[in-house]
Amino acid sequence: MNELCILQDDVPAFPNEIAFKIIEEEMGVPLEQVFSKISASPIAAASLGQVYRGTLRSTGEEVAIKVQRPNIEPIIYRDLFLFRNLASLLNPYSVAKLGCNAELIVDEFGEKLLEELDYTLEARNIEDFYENFKVDKTVKIPLVYKQLSGPQVLIMEWIDGIRCTDPQGIKDAGIDVEAFITVGVSAALRQLLEFGLFHGDPHPGNIFAMRDGRIAYVDFGNVAELSQRNKQILIDAVVHAVNEDYVEMAGDFTRLGFLAPGTDVTPIVPALEAIWQNSTGKGLADFNFRSVTGKFNQLVYQYPIRIPERFSLVIRSLLTQEGICLTLSPDFKFLEVAYPYVAKRLLTDPDPALRERLLQVLFKDGLFQWKRLENLIVLAREQVTMTNRNFPVNGALPANASTNGGSNGRSRKPAGGTLDLSDTIKDGARVVVTDAELRRQLLMAFTEDSRLHVRELYDIYRLVEGEFNPSTVLIDLVQGLPNVTRDLMLSWSDAVLSDRRR
Repeated sequence: MNELCILQDDVPAFPNEIAFKIIEEEMGVPLEQVFSKISASPIAAASLGQVYRGTLRSTGEEVAIKVQRPNIEPIIYRDLFLFRNLASLLNPYSVAKLGCNAELIVDEFGEKLLEELDYTLEARNIEDFYENFKVDKTVKIPLVYKQLSGPQVLIMEWIDGIRCTDPQGIKDAGIDVEAFITVGVSAALRQLLEFGLFHGDPHPGNIFAMRDGRIAYVDFGNVAELSQRNKQILIDAVVHAVNEDYVEMAGDFTRLGFLAPGTDVTPIVPALEAIWQNSTGKGLADFNFRSVTGKFNQLVYQYPIRIPERFSLVIRSLLTQEGICLTLSPDFKFLEVAYPYVAKRLLTDPDPALRERLLQVLFKDGLFQWKRLENLIVLAREQVTMTNRNFPVNGALPANASTNGGSNGRSRKPAGGTLDLSDTIKDGARVVVTDAELRRQLLMAFTEDSRLHVRELYDIYRLVEGEFNPSTVLIDLVQGLPNVTRDLMLSWSDAVLSDRRR
């Protein structure tokens, strides 16, 4: 394993003369015209390229200069050709025994590998990540200089960070390691569940701890996308896991492509239940993502399950990052950090689909789960508190964080900060006014078991009273009355027309 780690950034370098010639050819001008200084040898060298440190003559900014290895493309094509021939020989066995096509797996692998050879594509990936995290004060994405870059040369902002698998170095920089882990897990989950664009190769050579506590990513050649539909299904799967609804969880696997449409999930449901309950039998502290993945891999041999390429990258990415977290903290438990993020997202995200899933979590078998709501609030506050341990709540945002508003008219809040439930309360009040069925469910929840649940309501209020401004919420609700009235009238007219059609 240690030998394989060398491939991340310590491969024998190719000569400087060749590297500098490639840089000049890509830029179309001599090195000294662009750079006032450049390192005499590579700072890091990996399997596909190597990196120099330089200083821009025009601005004095420190940059990383990534140069592709010469003639690497024909070598990769040759290896893929040999690999593909081997897959053809193995394909009848893999289809019969594993239910998957070995040739297709090689093709998917080759496609991602060849994408890494195009540095113009990587530059676009960096811009997309920068845009996604621009208001997040906990994540650092480097600036890319596209005008100086090309297919074989990529020039980006220099990241002066600490290797993410150096817990002592992180501590020596005054960074809280547990808080840094929380930041890292939250950033990974945002990539998956919020943006649908995630880093496909987050090994220790590509992730750093900045000295101000942020997590920094480099090397965006291998990224993958999840569709909006798949993001929603993943969140559904989390909700179904919380509700212990294993039949629906099996359905989620079908919708995600792990099972062919029409597959009978009946025999798979008990297996999923056993895996999940065994992994969380003594609570979240027992959950280990690697262990669950190992148990799930056993199902691949027993049932017609195929891991879709995009999710093999997701699984690999999460496993790699869990390994990093375990290096920093041997007692790390994935769900202990991931659940608070999910709780905060369910409580604060304005997406109507997330609001619907919050209701699914809060109602089980028609009964309102008061304790679950309390737990969600406590976990969400815990996530905010842990994130802020390395960042002042009202401090200035770092260089790559702006405060531009989102497309839905609400300001897009940076990660960290405070647990602001104002939008959730306002949206909830509006939905309660306009949705008769939800009003009925809440009334039943408030009066179930033939008693008024005043104590539960008071406990919830005590938990959230510091997380919103009542006067501001009231003013916004009053200002929004015309819209609420319109929605109410439309809802009423729809009900009348529906009755008449009957």
